[in-house]
Amino acid sequence: MKELLRTTDPTIIAFAMALLQGEGIDCFEMDVNMSVLEGGIGIFPRRILVHEDRLIQAERVMKDNEIPLGRT
Repeated sequence: MKELLRTTDPTIIAFAMALLQGEGIDCFEMDVNMSVLEGGIGIFPRRILVHEDRLIQAERVMKDNEIPLGRT
């Protein structure tokens, strides 16, 4: 699995995951439970991982929908 997206905005995560699932790209959301540790203030980013064979296709879906990847 490779990191596709990193953001603190839960709406971007939900939208990106819906787009990926619509394209038939399996994805997994990481760091969901970090909000328990941070008190729900949203300072720790969540990540979406995809299989490395589908990474380029997933990046294209994000670019086509103007979703920033937030990776460094």
